[in-house]
Amino acid sequence: MLRTNTCGELALKDINKKITLCGWVQHVKNLGGIIFFYLKDRYGTTQIVVDPNHEKEIYTLAETLSREDVIQVTGRVRARPQGQDNTAISTGSIEVLADKLVVLNKSDTLPIDMEEKTTTNEDMRLTYRYLDLRRTKPQNNILLRHKIIKIVRDYFDKEDFLEIETPILAKSTPEGARDYLVPSRVHPGKFYALPQSPQLFKQLLMLSGFDRYVQIAKCFRDEDLRADRQPEFTQIDVEMSFIEEEDIYLLMEGLMKEIFKIVGVKVKAPFPRITYADALDKFGSDKPDVRFGLQLIDITETANKSSFKVFTETIKNGGKIKCINARGCAKFSRTEIEELEQVAKVYNAKGLAWIKVEEKSDSLKLDGMCVKFFNEELQKELVSATSANQGDLLLIIADHKHHIVNTALGQLRLHIAKKLDIIPKEEWNFIWVVDFPLLEYDEDQKRHVAVHHPFTSPKDEDLQFLETHPSKVRAKAYDLALNGVEIGGGSIRIHRRDIQEQVFMAIGLDKTSANDKFGFLLDAFKYGAPPHGGIAFGVDRIVAMICGEENLREVIAFPKTKHAESLMEGSPSEVDQQQLDELGMKIGKGK
Repeated sequence: MLRTNTCGELALKDINKKITLCGWVQHVKNLGGIIFFYLKDRYGTTQIVVDPNHEKEIYTLAETLSREDVIQVTGRVRARPQGQDNTAISTGSIEVLADKLVVLNKSDTLPIDMEEKTTTNEDMRLTYRYLDLRRTKPQNNILLRHKIIKIVRDYFDKEDFLEIETPILAKSTPEGARDYLVPSRVHPGKFYALPQSPQLFKQLLMLSGFDRYVQIAKCFRDEDLRADRQPEFTQIDVEMSFIEEEDIYLLMEGLMKEIFKIVGVKVKAPFPRITYADALDKFGSDKPDVRFGLQLIDITETANKSSFKVFTETIKNGGKIKCINARGCAKFSRTEIEELEQVAKVYNAKGLAWIKVEEKSDSLKLDGMCVKFFNEELQKELVSATSANQGDLLLIIADHKHHIVNTALGQLRLHIAKKLDIIPKEEWNFIWVVDFPLLEYDEDQKRHVAVHHPFTSPKDEDLQFLETHPSKVRAKAYDLALNGVEIGGGSIRIHRRDIQEQVFMAIGLDKTSANDKFGFLLDAFKYGAPPHGGIAFGVDRIVAMICGEENLREVIAFPKTKHAESLMEGSPSEVDQQQLDELGMKIGKGK
């Protein structure tokens, strides 16, 4: 080895010990003829001292050092002078007096800012990602990711799971996001697809008798990106045979307990549960953040008694009128309320009605754009329905489409909570969202589509509606949300061929199409398929939340940009004509 120790382990116990360190030079200072600098590796930093009165030959070499030079230092450990300890680093009580210095590699002028609070923009950081990863924070993120993955593997190993790899090159079965396609040279005109998840393979493993499967799986989706999405991402993928929903809940709550021990968080279980319908109705989201109030309130009945045509006509067309009581926000200016309206409009709300609750001598007084349409008795009813008090602000949305009302108010709820800074930052609130609809109607495709995926089992009592009223069918599906973020989801799967064929028919796949795309799965169901189910968690998202990062790219070693590009090596890139000829392909114009 070129070193005897790392740069993060020396302490007072090592005084007078002769050691050799290797690493990158940081912050060179020449103070009164003595040169000080830090030597850094992923384990920490150690202060190095080059004193010409001790070793004159290496002093001239030390004068040439610049940041990020890679060097080897041999010397003796000594205590720092009294009062000069650096409590910010683990080695802050000692320093190394250099006897020998070898430059292993010089560094050019750095193209990016390497300070911990870097000022370099993200594109430049990703272009020089190998340099960016030398900073302490990215290294700590990757280290924590490694530890979490190890915890996951150890946990499932103790629970008798087998880690089994599934194929990366597979059949394209488009149902959901777009596949990444890989052309076959051996079979011209045919393509593999990169897996969006190992879904079908893990179900087939259940048919194979491997009743407890887990995989840290790479998955790929060709979809529009944002800060919390990547074209390739990592899942904790789990499947089990002969189980029910309760078994999944119990085992995964145990997993979360183990993972969050790493940051000293004691996770309380069992986690609360909420139905999909209640989550939308009360929080306007299927991944509700339950750390604060501001729940949605249905005022349809009261609004229908008013003379406000916007409300009454909406209700006549089957719509809903709901509101949020933003407590203490009557002080908001007209400009601030207009900003809230713009937030609502982003989520397709046509407008935002508002009412301020003020005080008069003997009762509350309401003021706002639609108050005149509510008589005194209705105003009292509205105050009672919303538990309004002096200083509150009622924010109201009306629409004949219930999902617009819920979604717009749900997003407004989050916006106001952030604006008021009322979200507890040190709380970790898990909640299971259950009883999802199996199918939903897609207006663009003019057919029903699977809410999760078409292999999710319908609830037994709802099977009767599958052919006649598909939208009424609930699924044996469940998502786990944490602080308003979906971190995982799964379901009990279909294990009978007849039910799977019924679901395929409900989403517009006739028998011929179903056999073409999923014939191997349907055939497998004929040979003794056990009841089974599972779940998948987003590794990148969990790690990002624990690290306090909003952007997934901060916890992935070599991520893609929001345009699905890798700026470091320049992918995706063009390929030469010979490669295209071998594949029998020509490049045309895309959409």
